[in-house]
Amino acid sequence: MTIAIVLLAELLALMLTLARQPGTTLFWIDLARASMFLLWVGLGSAFVMCRAQPLLRRRDTLQVTVISLLLLMVTAAVVSEAAWWAGQYYLSRTGGIAGDMFPTTHWQFVLRNVAISGIVGALMLRYFYVAHQWRRNVQMEARSRIQALQARIRPHFLFNSMNTIASLTRTDPEIAEQVVEDLADLFRASLAEGKQLVYLREEFEMARIYERIEQLRLGDRLQVEWKIDELPMRALIPGLTVQPLLENAIYHGIEPLPDGGTVTIEGRTEGERIVISIMNPVGRDVPRRTGGNQMALQNVAQRLELAFGGQASLDIEATDDDFCVTLRLPGSTL
Repeated sequence: MTIAIVLLAELLALMLTLARQPGTTLFWIDLARASMFLLWVGLGSAFVMCRAQPLLRRRDTLQVTVISLLLLMVTAAVVSEAAWWAGQYYLSRTGGIAGDMFPTTHWQFVLRNVAISGIVGALMLRYFYVAHQWRRNVQMEARSRIQALQARIRPHFLFNSMNTIASLTRTDPEIAEQVVEDLADLFRASLAEGKQLVYLREEFEMARIYERIEQLRLGDRLQVEWKIDELPMRALIPGLTVQPLLENAIYHGIEPLPDGGTVTIEGRTEGERIVISIMNPVGRDVPRRTGGNQMALQNVAQRLELAFGGQASLDIEATDDDFCVTLRLPGSTL
């Protein structure tokens, strides 16, 4: 923010100097004077706006705009008044030497600066408002899209789970009750609209619940190998990020194989970044299922983008024998 204010002040100083002193010997002197003055106005306005944030938070958009514009103009008036009296003091001490460095008309100097600050401030506030609305609309659209995808549970998983529960109610009621509780936990996490980020520990717990349900259905055909001891379990991750990838690995990789296979979930740290890989075998001669895979990957990618922006990524590596999805995200904690 400070760099942006300095650049804006220098550009405005250059523009005003070119308008007043094109190609004269006083150009650099005038530019230095305007730069120093505008830097005081810009940085002073930034300080005042930061201090006024508690007041502005309780106001609507119109009130915030009017108050912000008034604060900018008042700051410009105060700096202009201080510059005027500083110039008068310097002139009185030097006997008028270098009098062209300072303004000669008091109120014209102050009012001109207040008017310029009002025009520039209005343009800046309009730009910030449009940029804020654009970012807000993008975030709302992304959240709506993610919530719509988050609320969808694959019908095949729900039907298979219900069939598993129905068969267990006759053979092992206690396990059937546990499956119902696990399924309820998954539904609760999937349909929750609470906090966007969860602890990595909580996300792995949801994935393990899903694994237990599928383990009852697939039996020895499904093996899941967890290699996550190196990961910081208090790191933050978007909710329901690992579980959909594990579901993809089982549905598209393990289930079509006659003998099943092993899904490997491996985690490691690279500096301050967290890397999580989910890898599953792929049968060469087994017809691959279509549909749902790309949607789940896009869903996870959108979650990462919404939570971390460009600091996170989702990479896919596919060979004839394996399919691997790798998440890279910052190791932030609460």
